[in-house]
Amino acid sequence: MTYWLLKTEPSEYSYGDLEQEGKTRWDGVSNNLALMHLRSMVKGDRALIYHSGKEKALVGIAEIVSSPYPDPRRNNPKIVVVDIVPRQRLAKPVPLDAIKARKVFAHLPLVRMPRLSVMPLSSQDWNALLAMAK
Repeated sequence: MTYWLLKTEPSEYSYGDLEQEGKTRWDGVSNNLALMHLRSMVKGDRALIYHSGKEKALVGIAEIVSSPYPDPRRNNPKIVVVDIVPRQRLAKPVPLDAIKARKVFAHLPLVRMPRLSVMPLSSQDWNALLAMAK
């Protein structure tokens, strides 16, 4: 299993929306590096959902439930999407400031490349971030 971090603007689509819908197509990604990461996802992978904007915090866990496929709303096979389902809201949000305050996370794309919307996480980083949510 591979771990990911997916960023969303909660005023456009929040983790609460995902919980309410039960499943969604993760779309709207156009950055080449983010698309490369989307293409690497496989069914069963897990993702931390990060609310950008004013909130700037990790808020929930989702599961990838499809292989990447071309976005049906775009006429470009290079633009891919995946389907995700909610798995668990974090007991407490993990703010970006708290992540940045720990030197162990200085290498994270969330810290180094804040505009990237899809990024991989190591299992060590995944576990350390989840520990912060307890």
